[in-house]
Amino acid sequence: MTVHKQTKGTKALVAAMLAGTMAMAVPAIAADDQSHLEPVLNSTDRALTFDWPAIEIGTGEYEDGPTGVTVFRFKKKALVQVDARGGGPGTVNTDYVALGYDYPELDTIVFAGGSWYGLEATTAVATGLKDDGIRSGDAFSLEPNIAMSLGSIIFDFGSRRLNEIYPDKRLAQAAYRATRTGVFPLGARGAGRFAKSGGFFGCNAFSGQGGAFRQVGDLKIAAFVVANPYGVINDRDGKLAACYKAMGWPADVKVADLMQDFPESRKEGWAGGADKTASNKNTTISLVVVNQKLPVADLKRLAVQVHTSMGRAIQPFATQFDGDVLYAVSTGEIEGAPYSSPDLGVLASETMWDALLSSVPEQPVVVAPVAGAKPSADTLKTAAGTYRFSQFVDLEVTVKDGKLYGRAAGKRTVYGIGHEKPVELQAVNGTDFTVPGRYPFILHFTGGDNLVVNPGHWQQVGMRVTPQ
Repeated sequence: MTVHKQTKGTKALVAAMLAGTMAMAVPAIAADDQSHLEPVLNSTDRALTFDWPAIEIGTGEYEDGPTGVTVFRFKKKALVQVDARGGGPGTVNTDYVALGYDYPELDTIVFAGGSWYGLEATTAVATGLKDDGIRSGDAFSLEPNIAMSLGSIIFDFGSRRLNEIYPDKRLAQAAYRATRTGVFPLGARGAGRFAKSGGFFGCNAFSGQGGAFRQVGDLKIAAFVVANPYGVINDRDGKLAACYKAMGWPADVKVADLMQDFPESRKEGWAGGADKTASNKNTTISLVVVNQKLPVADLKRLAVQVHTSMGRAIQPFATQFDGDVLYAVSTGEIEGAPYSSPDLGVLASETMWDALLSSVPEQPVVVAPVAGAKPSADTLKTAAGTYRFSQFVDLEVTVKDGKLYGRAAGKRTVYGIGHEKPVELQAVNGTDFTVPGRYPFILHFTGGDNLVVNPGHWQQVGMRVTPQ
């Protein structure tokens, strides 16, 4: 019997993009201070629900990033093995696990954004367990009581975000203390809050975290993933799960077409060229949990088999620019061996593919400028100024001949707006402007001191730093 239930929200992302009404009062981000940020816990509009009391899950997000953390807590210590691939894995405590001690020690696995800085979240959950009196410092009793927390990170900085907020200790401990059973938020939530996929072919689709659950008799299998791969995610028919396609691509293009025609598929005239501002630092971090008791060698083979299988759903997979890590956990709740290691691997591999597909959120649409639309005199007057998104990113907005122009004035570009010369901001409506291109790009002027880039779930907020 397969159990894989999802609940869906009804909010339309397209409307949210154009309405520009979400979080308009959010202040600009202080350069190095995260103390003002408010954790958002267990937020979801789409979720996997499942029945397995041994696993608790909590998510935390900083909307100002946006970025986040996902905490998996096991009510009883569990056995874990790890399989790491790709050119840049970022992990905590995996070397110890690789020694292969055959007794359960694991308390939590933590996934986080924030690149190397997000690794703080893993150790923060361990100290949270100690501070709350759940674990102690006793590592030498018959049943070691010291907290063991493993974790991995994804890269969600660079060109995709206009700030460098990261999931810190405060956010991680809040998520750990909010863990609950039976609910796993899907899409751009938790550690997957600003994940992307498909940069290898210029797709640069929004991604997130996914989960799937399967029960066969007494056997339970859960798969969880934060998908941030350089490659594209595809379904079992080879169709792209999400992609901002280049002009001229066939409407029914499949991953096989892209792979077989490489390198032509990434050139002008076939694919329109890869986006030069796209980040090539990516990672897919994943977790498969079974309740069947397994020796450490079999658990390691499960990790390897499932991780290898993910190359069917992500292509290319485990490149130099990926930091892919898979954790395999046995809660040891059922004795014996109802399934052999290869058979268990097949069941878990298919569950993981389901998890990957569920990670893909609804994509914002590319909005074109309205022909002949002209900004009002009031819009021109109130929009001009320099807006700061972080210590690295300023956008200078100027007026010339009844038109708005933007130029990056900080150290970094602003989603395709560079430093060299001002770029015309073309009107979509009375408050929203765009620079036409392959990817969604909306600038919403609030009429006050805030400028919101891409209003909605992935928005970035800048505050005017020059007099109006």
